[in-house]
Amino acid sequence: MVTTPPTNDDCVFCAIVADPSSDHVVWDEDGVIAFMDINPVTDGHLLVVPKEHSQGLTDMPAETAARVMQVAQELARALRASDLRCEGVNLFFAEGEAALQEIFHSHLHVLPRYEGDGFGITADWAGSTEEGLAAAATSVRAGLSQR
Repeated sequence: MVTTPPTNDDCVFCAIVADPSSDHVVWDEDGVIAFMDINPVTDGHLLVVPKEHSQGLTDMPAETAARVMQVAQELARALRASDLRCEGVNLFFAEGEAALQEIFHSHLHVLPRYEGDGFGITADWAGSTEEGLAAAATSVRAGLSQR
């Protein structure tokens, strides 16, 4: 079942952008806000959100996507320097329901990681044939030519 992504008026992240007074906000400048995830994978789990509404990575302006990544890098450094348990950092960006996106406002998860934290990604890492890789590369190049 496909759901309709929310408009700006009913977007929970747009509401946070409109009123960033929460003590969960850790960054609020240069068109980007970052705050604690209310359903954290680990303590310190952050969301980096562009203030301008976009649904995913592909419709976010390139300069905004770059700024989101820059802020994520700063936050990763802050997590590593904090007293939170953080032996590593994962970044996770989901676009579309098939990719597990639940809130249809672009956002990048910054996840502090440590051995035994229980977080994992289940996938079939079986690999591909040389022909399969070549066919996929051809398909991606064709997609690039349609930009």
